[in-house]
Amino acid sequence: MNTFNLTTEFMGKRYRVDIEHPHSIAIALDFDGKQPNHFGAEPAKRQPLQGGDFIGDTTKGGSCNADSIQLVPHCNGTHTESIHHISDQKVSVGSLLNNSLSFACVISIEPKLAEESSDTYRPALEDADRVIDKAQLQDAIDSSTLDSIESLVVRCMPNHDVKKSYCYDETNQPPFFTQEAMQFLADSPIKHLLVDFPSVDRMYDQGHLTNHHIYWDLEADSHQLTDSARCDRTITEMIFVSDAIDDGIYCLNLQVPAFELDAAPSRPVLYPLIECSETHSEQEQ
Repeated sequence: MNTFNLTTEFMGKRYRVDIEHPHSIAIALDFDGKQPNHFGAEPAKRQPLQGGDFIGDTTKGGSCNADSIQLVPHCNGTHTESIHHISDQKVSVGSLLNNSLSFACVISIEPKLAEESSDTYRPALEDADRVIDKAQLQDAIDSSTLDSIESLVVRCMPNHDVKKSYCYDETNQPPFFTQEAMQFLADSPIKHLLVDFPSVDRMYDQGHLTNHHIYWDLEADSHQLTDSARCDRTITEMIFVSDAIDDGIYCLNLQVPAFELDAAPSRPVLYPLIECSETHSEQEQ
């Protein structure tokens, strides 16, 4: 039987990409069951397409199944967004991933109370806010690794399955990054940031979206692109990283449909890297 082998080199070592054991870190969107939800959006819905004598439901006499769906990508599950999320100018998310494979580092961090951190945010932090600060990122990933990857996957601890159907609202607010933490990431080579909470910004932030602006290098509260804007970057939110996935380096395939929108539902897939026993010179012989 023919097999497809993919090898790569990372930080001077040769690895085999284990394409036979992928890990999807997207939350499966169940249109008929429990769903995650953010900001009080309507749940994602589906209904059979109907027109004339046709109905897209074989259980109701239709010749095939064809659903019409309704959802808000930012609020109804795993999604990837472009800088157009905060800019007037159109930069479609579907146009950004011509090279959908990248080295990704998975890190696990337990958010801390804002009162335990010296970092800041705009608007001002409240003591009970749960944040990921710069010091935690620096502890979780060394500088040489950060300089060698394009994607960072952040898993918050504790990590419970309830994240797959959690409803975030005023009484159940998710964690977010401090300004200093986001500036740390913005100053790195990271192009694709993936997190298991619904927004890199505070849920109720007076509309500033401070961290989005920092990451994409837009002036505070501005919606206008500049020459320095990082239009090549994406943010993926509301992922779920199973406990079966260890922290470390993976090959990431970030799958996004060709939507001409600021955001779209997405399916990030992690492939383990297995270090090759032979040296690079031996492989070339």
